[in-house]
Amino acid sequence: MIIKGLQKLTLLDFPGRVGCTIFTAGCNFRCPFCHNASLVVKNGGYAIPEEEIFDFLEKRRGRLSGVCISGGEPTLQPDLIPFIKRVRDMGYAVKLDTNGYRPEVLSELISGGLVDYIAMDIKTSRERYSAVAGVDIDISKIEESADMIMRSGIDYEFRTTVVKELHSAEDFTNIGNWLSGANAFFLQSFADSGDCIKSGLNGYDKNGLCDLLNLLKVKIPSAKIRG
Repeated sequence: MIIKGLQKLTLLDFPGRVGCTIFTAGCNFRCPFCHNASLVVKNGGYAIPEEEIFDFLEKRRGRLSGVCISGGEPTLQPDLIPFIKRVRDMGYAVKLDTNGYRPEVLSELISGGLVDYIAMDIKTSRERYSAVAGVDIDISKIEESADMIMRSGIDYEFRTTVVKELHSAEDFTNIGNWLSGANAFFLQSFADSGDCIKSGLNGYDKNGLCDLLNLLKVKIPSAKIRG
């Protein structure tokens, strides 16, 4: 695992648990609004050795109960599965953040009972996925992952970061039709972190975000605004 960051305590990333978040390097998308550009497009800098992570987790037994694995895109890591197995053997629950582009990895994780919670980013409607993800997308892979997650029986959420320049009302009507009945869906307005792939993007204000939420709630009544 190429690990470039560790948030030692989070009360927000893993619903219902006190956890930590591990950030892996590299991503196969180039979303212009990505707030972790240094993890996506830069390979330099210090990589945290796995044993340093496990030493930390050993010391936090009894104080932390969950480990969130984020990125970047964690499913690109060739040793993700043995890493998660070792984390779970220590008694921790595991949450995975993913863009959903490697359904074969998700299938192995779900069938093996290796993840307790999955958060999948939904970049936009199926019709405009490549434009927002910044690369050519085989949308069937995204559809397969979303369907698999919804049928998995484990806790999950879908989430969309909303950008004025990239998202329209029509997108959220189409997302609602696509993921109708999803257990959990969150909208969050884009906020410039200073480490984005593209500058000059803007989020929606509260009223604009509420309007988009109402479009989603027609087919996804559980949809909410986060943040």
